[in-house]
This record gives sequence, C-alpha cells and structure tokens, in this order.
Amino acid sequence: MIRKTFKAAALLALVPLAAPAMAQSVSQAEVQARYDRALAAGYKALFTCGAIGNSDPSGLRRTALSVDAMELSGIQKPLDEIVGTMTAVVEQGEDRNLDHVSVAFADDVMPRVAVFKGSGQGCALLPIGAVVPIGETPSRKAIEVVTPPHAERPLAPQTGTAVAKLARTAFDPAYGEGARTTAVLIQRDGRILGEAFAAGYDGDLPQRTWSVAKSIAATLVGAAVKRGEARVEASAGLGESEADPRRAITIDNLLRMASGRYQDTPGNRTDALYFGGATVAETALGWPLLYRPGSVFRYANNDTLAAIMAIDATFENHPPADLFAKLGMGATVAETDWQGDYILSSQVWSTARDLAKLGQLYLDDGVLPSGERILPEGWAEYVATPSGPQPDGAFGYGAGFWLFDKSEGIPADTYAMMGNRGQYVVIVPSRNVVIVRRGEDPVGASFDIAAFTRDVLAALPGHSGK
Repeated sequence: MIRKTFKAAALLALVPLAAPAMAQSVSQAEVQARYDRALAAGYKALFTCGAIGNSDPSGLRRTALSVDAMELSGIQKPLDEIVGTMTAVVEQGEDRNLDHVSVAFADDVMPRVAVFKGSGQGCALLPIGAVVPIGETPSRKAIEVVTPPHAERPLAPQTGTAVAKLARTAFDPAYGEGARTTAVLIQRDGRILGEAFAAGYDGDLPQRTWSVAKSIAATLVGAAVKRGEARVEASAGLGESEADPRRAITIDNLLRMASGRYQDTPGNRTDALYFGGATVAETALGWPLLYRPGSVFRYANNDTLAAIMAIDATFENHPPADLFAKLGMGATVAETDWQGDYILSSQVWSTARDLAKLGQLYLDDGVLPSGERILPEGWAEYVATPSGPQPDGAFGYGAGFWLFDKSEGIPADTYAMMGNRGQYVVIVPSRNVVIVRRGEDPVGASFDIAAFTRDVLAALPGHSGK
C-alpha cells in the first residue's frame, strides 16, 4: 500500500494538554461531552474550509456566514446544538487565497484545524490537538463577498422555459416538507434541458457529495478494472495474513455493502474519520468479521473506504483528478485525510453540471464523447444489477448505486447515486435521462426523489410510460 503523506504532515506537532497538579479521573459523560465538542469543531472547520476553498480559493463565492446557514445548520445531533456556539476563523495566506480554518473547542488544547491544500485538492482535517504547520504566516482577513443570488437560470436560450420551470418544481414543499433544494438539473440525450437554483447557488457551485462519492468510488474501481489493475472478484486484501478469514472479502463484497464486518455504529456514521481527524487506515480496515462475506447487507462507509484502499496503489499514476479531467468535471475535488488517503465514501465536492456528466458516462456505458472507453464494457449494467443480499426499504442496491426496482411508475432500469442531505443523480437508461438534485436538507426532512423522478419523466416531451 502506497502512503501518500500530506506534505505538511511532518511539520505537525501536538501541543501538550495542560497537566493538572494531581492526576484526576473524568466520567464517561465528561469524556463524551468533550469529544462531541471536538467533533463539532472539526465539522465546522472542515465544512467551512471545503465550501470556501472548493468554490474559489480566494473565498469570493462563499462566506463563513453562508456556510453556517446551509452546510452547518440542521446537521446531526448532538453536533447541531454545539456548532452554532463556535466561531470559525478563516485565514488567508500571503497569496490572499484561503490557507486554513480553525475552530476552538476547549481552553487547554489547540483549535481544530482544516488546511486548504490547494486548488483541485481541497481541505484536510488535522488530528485533534494538531497545530497549523510551522512556517505558515496567514493574515487574518475576513472573507465577506458572496455570490449574487440566482432564482432560475436556464443554461442557454434553446433550453426552453418549460423544462426550466419543471426543474423549479423541485423547490415545492410537496416533495418534502422542510427540504432545502439548492440545485436541479434535467438532462436528456446529453443535453441540459433545464436548471433551477436556490439563492446563492448556480450550476458551477460545488457542494459536498456525501455518499454520492460511493458511486464515484465504484467508478474509480471500474476504471482500474478497465486498465487491468483490479478485479472485483479478487480479495480486497483485508486481514493480517492469508489465514485471516477477512481475506475472503472481495472488492465486489465491499461495493455491495456485503463484507459481513462489524460496525460499532450505524454504517453511515464514521465520525472519528469524518470529523475527528483520524485516518482511513486507522478507522476503516480493521473491523472484525461477523457474518460470512456476501451473506448480509449492511450499509457501511467503511466498506467503500476499504474498496478504495484495495486499489490505492493505482492512484499514484491514475488519481481521481485524472478521471474528473477526462469527464470535464473541472469543479470536482476528491479530498483526503491528513495522511493523503481518499475519503471516497463522502468527502468529494462537485457541482450539478459535473455530476450530470458522470451520469451521462453511465448512459454511454463508460465511453467518453471522444470514443475512448474508460470503464469496462457492461460496467453500467454491473453497478445497476442487484446481487446477493438487499436492503430493506424503498430502494434496492447494486454496486455503489441505489436501484429504483421497487418504485412504481418509474422505468425498471432506473438507478441512482444518492447522498446525505438530499444529493441525487438519477440515471434512466431507457429514456436517456439524467436528473440531478442537490440539497442541504436538515435532519428530519427528506426529498422524495422517486416522486420527483416520476413527475419529471411524465412531463418530458415524448413520454411513453414505463
């Protein structure tokens, strides 16, 4: 496994905690309260850094206040109540671009720090207690310029107002009371028919993809398979030796959320990695086996992370940025932990237009407009085909993609990339349609993507039913 050490890692130092005169014990409640504050500070530092840096390193498109209002409101408990009490300090370097964001959470330890690594690289959250790399001399200059609001902006005159207005219906509370839609895009035959945006957003403003990144991870695995550098039926290399039963877990098992490994929390909660500054290697790989691989479905961030670590050696010559460049996804950034391993279960920033291009790649079965094939023939069918155990609920699961195989009134071949807070990229092969919906839905609110998809397909010209 190749370790891609973040260039500033060698300059990190842990500041010793203030030592009391006498040893003291703390209760579990005190420990948990302090940990929650550390996570909340990490959450705020990372999201403020990512939202500002990935939209524009100079910060001209987002403010800390705008991030507070959207990315940092309505989040998971108990962090929601804590984040609002903390202040994010946005620091610029001598080049007047974003340098890092810090958020204090306790008097006896350094603030949480998210470092902006540069355009196209995004932000990395440092471990709890880490200081800003030595030698950095940022200037404290507030970034207070915000993008003018947009209500409805079709891509071009030929897109027509009818479909743009159709996109606008995604803002109707009928699709989810309390849901907060930020961007909608409807595309057919590779052509954008209509778009609509919330105030302050447009088709080129990146948002965190959350678990849409899992579908991006599956795409990167597919690209490695096409190059002959990976096989989905091969062992993912987990476990300590060939005698370790975890060695039987395949990349396919991981993409299908069927590793059989134990998780200590719901599988979409990996707080130590996402907000605590721990690394992928520390948090995702060592879980013990509990069920026979391939026998049970359990949605787990750690499975996707392990699948990506299985192809980690390929990123030296074929990083995710290369794939994005081939697709023309110029605003998409895959971020890493502070040691340089990709957090491709969630930590990708992308735009509605970029994600539509990824959806189109699957409609074209992995072939670029230039004619170059970058995914194996049949890869789209592979990711959209259920195999083995399936989740309960309204949607099935393929390999890194959700399936609409249980949805009435929608073509049976429909599948989608889905992520937390209402991120959806719906792919309808039989209609050659891609529907993108971005959101910042608060906890407790959800967007009915099946109903919206059904209504869009029914309203598009040339509708022929299921």
